[in-house]
Amino acid sequence: MTTLRFAVENLSCAGCAGRAERALQAAPGVETASVNIANHMAQVSGDATADTLSNALAEAGYPAKQTTHRLKITGMSCASCVGRVERALQDTDGVIAASVNLATETAEVRILDGAIAPTELAEIVTQTGYTANPITSDTPQETDDITPLKRDTLIAGALTLPVFLTEMGGHLFPPIHHAIMGSIGMQTFWVLQFLLVTLVLIWPGRRFFRIGLPLLFKGAPDMNSLVALGTGAAWVFSTIATFAPALLPSGTRAVYFEAAAVIVTLILAGRWMEARAKGRTGAAIRHLIGLRPDSVRVMRDGAFTERPLAEVETDDLIEARPGARIAVDGIVTDGTSFVDESMITGEPLPVSKSAGDPVTGGTINGNAPLTYRATAVGPDTVLARIIDMVQTAQGAKLPIQALADKVVRIFVPVVLVVAAMTIAIWLIFGPDLSYALTAGVAILIIACPCAMGLATPTSIMVGTGRAAELGVLFRKGDALQRLDAAKVIAFDKTGTLTEGRPTLVDQTTLSGIDAERALTLTAAVEQSSDHPIARAILSSAPDTLPNAETETIPGYGLSAQIDGQSILVGSERWLSRNGVDTAPLQEAIQSYAAKGHSLVCLAIDAQPAAVFAIADQIKPSAKPAIDALHDQGLQVAMISGDNEAAATAIARQLGIDHVTAGVLPDGKVDAIKDLRARFGPVAFVGDGINDAPALAEADTGLAIGTGTDVAIEAADIVLSSGRVSGVVNAVEASRKTMRNIRQNLFWAFAYNTALIPVAAGVLYPSFGILLSPMLGAAAMALSSVFVVSNALRLRNIAAAQSDVQSRPYQEAPA
Repeated sequence: MTTLRFAVENLSCAGCAGRAERALQAAPGVETASVNIANHMAQVSGDATADTLSNALAEAGYPAKQTTHRLKITGMSCASCVGRVERALQDTDGVIAASVNLATETAEVRILDGAIAPTELAEIVTQTGYTANPITSDTPQETDDITPLKRDTLIAGALTLPVFLTEMGGHLFPPIHHAIMGSIGMQTFWVLQFLLVTLVLIWPGRRFFRIGLPLLFKGAPDMNSLVALGTGAAWVFSTIATFAPALLPSGTRAVYFEAAAVIVTLILAGRWMEARAKGRTGAAIRHLIGLRPDSVRVMRDGAFTERPLAEVETDDLIEARPGARIAVDGIVTDGTSFVDESMITGEPLPVSKSAGDPVTGGTINGNAPLTYRATAVGPDTVLARIIDMVQTAQGAKLPIQALADKVVRIFVPVVLVVAAMTIAIWLIFGPDLSYALTAGVAILIIACPCAMGLATPTSIMVGTGRAAELGVLFRKGDALQRLDAAKVIAFDKTGTLTEGRPTLVDQTTLSGIDAERALTLTAAVEQSSDHPIARAILSSAPDTLPNAETETIPGYGLSAQIDGQSILVGSERWLSRNGVDTAPLQEAIQSYAAKGHSLVCLAIDAQPAAVFAIADQIKPSAKPAIDALHDQGLQVAMISGDNEAAATAIARQLGIDHVTAGVLPDGKVDAIKDLRARFGPVAFVGDGINDAPALAEADTGLAIGTGTDVAIEAADIVLSSGRVSGVVNAVEASRKTMRNIRQNLFWAFAYNTALIPVAAGVLYPSFGILLSPMLGAAAMALSSVFVVSNALRLRNIAAAQSDVQSRPYQEAPA
């Protein structure tokens, strides 16, 4: 029985604490439970899991406060290592979930807040045989794996090369063998091999023994254990053959020093290449972090002085010199300049900034100085939130990996059994002991599950990193897989497919009426109104307007006197109510109405004069994006609160397959359920507060990044550019990443399935082929390199054609 202490949320009175306490006491496995209203902490004794306790409190309405910690782990080399660390963390009291990523060498652990410290989590991982340290900031704590691997590979290669050239060269070119026999003799030659190979094993190769043997003795062998066993067996047999040959059966004296040395060298070389390739998978994160300047000019004691970025506080005044990066989010207080915001919006043209305008950390100031006041610093900035989203997505474990995890969990023990059985069979039926040793070592070496462990996380890292460069931020890693399964992409209309602001799109003026005069009179009447339609008229009218004393009749329109003329502005029925014959305008009215436009009619001195069409313009990227989605075999739907005519008109122009109009937020949820029942998984794209329920209901929610925070928080994916083409980029990134993962998993499984029997010798009776352990080591190393190299192809995911200018996270010129 254990005791856990953790924080509980939503407690406001003793009654709340009592209900939370009773909910905990009723949970399976709980012996005693108490909740303290003073410090909002719960104390529970028993054997209930953290997940059970969390679910019990959530159902009672008092959720357990949860915290996520990241750990940096070194020493993991394959999928079995990942599984072992994950199980150790998940079996820890207070841990709700744990996900370990081999590609990034990190663990993400979700715990009951206050139940266990990050240092304790790191210690638990360390006890399993892998060094771990907490990551204490939003900056990834990267270790340089490439340098030590390069050094060890070169040392191993230098020590191995003489052994390999003389031993293998003697077989391929007999004069070499004769020269050795005639000079130093076989025994001395073997002793020299012993010295060189022993140096290889205890110097660059010690990593395999240091990690693998303790895990083997604990009954939890990993890839390092397989290499240690294989090379160790070859070294022990060869050492006995060199110094105590009488211990071996007659006729079996031979040495395999070169095999042990070459295996270590090849595996180290493979890991070196793998580390170099893996380093490129994290390029997106490193670039995002590089967008933040190291220092900033902050107002201190009446003057701007250089300070480290970490010292900046909210409300500090900051100076951005020409060409400098904006350090944190803020509001401009002085100066006028153009700021390159392509890293956020994807727009290639700089945006004008002056007093009162917001600026975003990581963007680039133009050719004039700006002074701005910090409104968000540290983890609260837009850039920090983007980095966190990308890191979270890259560290995710997708459902597709579940099968690989199940296989890997039993893979290494099964390999050891297969190797033992193979040795036994060769000892019984084979020509001599050397064949058994060769087959057993080959199985141990070639069966390493490295490629299986790298198959999914490397693809996720590269795919989500490239997606971020295209303005697609996966807030939840599993959304990568769910979007790939979507059959329908449903869009909100206003602000998503359209600009979200009405504009004057057309005007019909009767004969004898000056069109500009008609627009000027209408705008003069509308200038006192704050209605969006009035704003649309005013935005297209001349800057100078005549004065007008207006009277507003709600629901109908306005009337005014201008230059002695009686003016009526409003709906068709407003004109008819005032005795104006609208017949001359009917053709235009019906044409505009059929397109779903809003209408503003004008009458001068009781005579019809003009009709204006107001509409929310379709975004330029909408039509190409929807065409691209159709090309990918997806159904496209639109769910809107707008009226039927307007929604249908937009859908007709865009070629949308299914339209649901005139619905409230809960109606959008019902529409999504209906689409799911008819076609399958639904992805919904929206931007407003009223879209949040639909974003949450959809199998995958995509929020336009220019929308509200509520919509973004409810979504699984954020499209930071605000373009509809971002949806195409998201679907493309999802599909190509999932295809890449499936390829990696197939080849990782196929590699082991095909080569283990070959290593065991199934081809020997028919073809006389017995796989050399050295070739097995080369194949095993190259399999991991292949998986990582295949994942790196995802860096070439292309932007949607309508979004070719969008490169939110690529370096913009100063």
